Amino acid sequence: MTAFAIALDTLFADANLARDVLYTTEGGGPSLVRAILRRPDDVTGFGDARLWSETTRIDLRVAEVVNPRPGDRIEIDGEAFLIQGEPVRDRERLVWTVDLRPA
Repeated sequence: MTAFAIALDTLFADANLARDVLYTTEGGGPSLVRAILRRPDDVTGFGDARLWSETTRIDLRVAEVVNPRPGDRIEIDGEAFLIQGEPVRDRERLVWTVDLRPA
């Protein structure tokens, strides 16, 4: 295991940074996984206009979620979301970042 992987496991184990969420594949059963939740504001340029929107993104460990797909469901504190768009892996290929929308 690399030093980066060990540090990542420590971050996902930290109760101040990560939390348990229910991950359900489309057509599959739920499983409890750790996730780091991010809700940044997003500013998108459209011509001369700048559009502001709230977003919900989470980081999932590849070790726990091997192949997240659009349409998979994630439940955070009783609130349901669906993965939208293609998930993106980090450079080390240890973490998925997924965009969510309310279910």
